[in-house]
Amino acid sequence: MNAIRLGVGRGWIEIRHTLTYWPDLFQALFFSGISILVLFLMRGHHVPGTSFSLGSLTLPGIIGMNVAVGGITGVTALLAVDREDGTLLRAKATPGGMTAYVLGKITLTSGNALIGVVLTLVLGLIAFPGLAVTATGLLTLIWVVTLGLLATIPLGIALGSTIADPRFLTLIVLPFSALTAISGIFYPITHLPGWLQGIGQLFPMYWLGLGVRAALLPDALKSVEIDGSWRLGYVLLALTGWAAAGLLVAPPILRRMAQRESGSRVAARRERAMLRAT
Repeated sequence: MNAIRLGVGRGWIEIRHTLTYWPDLFQALFFSGISILVLFLMRGHHVPGTSFSLGSLTLPGIIGMNVAVGGITGVTALLAVDREDGTLLRAKATPGGMTAYVLGKITLTSGNALIGVVLTLVLGLIAFPGLAVTATGLLTLIWVVTLGLLATIPLGIALGSTIADPRFLTLIVLPFSALTAISGIFYPITHLPGWLQGIGQLFPMYWLGLGVRAALLPDALKSVEIDGSWRLGYVLLALTGWAAAGLLVAPPILRRMAQRESGSRVAARRERAMLRAT
């Protein structure tokens, strides 16, 4: 319980630091800001053959992407940086420090992602008056986003544990971008060839995007989805399965990586970083 308390407290401290230090705040809200700008530029366009706003159709994808980016690439980057500067080694040397460290990163990532989700949703609702959120839709959005974070954050921890140098983050970002392109998180996956649809449905990004669309879009638009349905039962099963698998696999991977950390390794990485800087 002490480790949990310390971890959540650490996460809240980092969230407050993010909200009061403008470079971190800019980085946390950059994607949301770009997304809102895109929505604003779409305000006068409509889905072909309908009177439904194209911006309203894009809004769920942006929210789903906020969650996926924060949960996977955001955590991966945090772990890689903390591993290089010795933060992870200090956590390892503290009783219960690794548990508190992981819980702190989960709290920080979830807080940043939720801030982005709320900001995008509120401004999207203001920009597109025809878009309405019902009580049922809001409940759906809450459990989809919660499961989406639980499904992506452990994956980010596992990937971050394999990155020895922050410069190698591109090796994670590029495949993630490719998977996002075929995941249908921004648009119905039915527009893709059948074999790409099968690959896209293997990953949590597709189910996250589908769940958010089910929460925010009218039922008339589900006709373009697979089987003409939002398939919320499958969304629940898929995201729960990824969350369970991630929570099972990520801790031992992180623990094994932390066991290999030592003062000499951190010093060597710092020396290499200084050589690169000069």
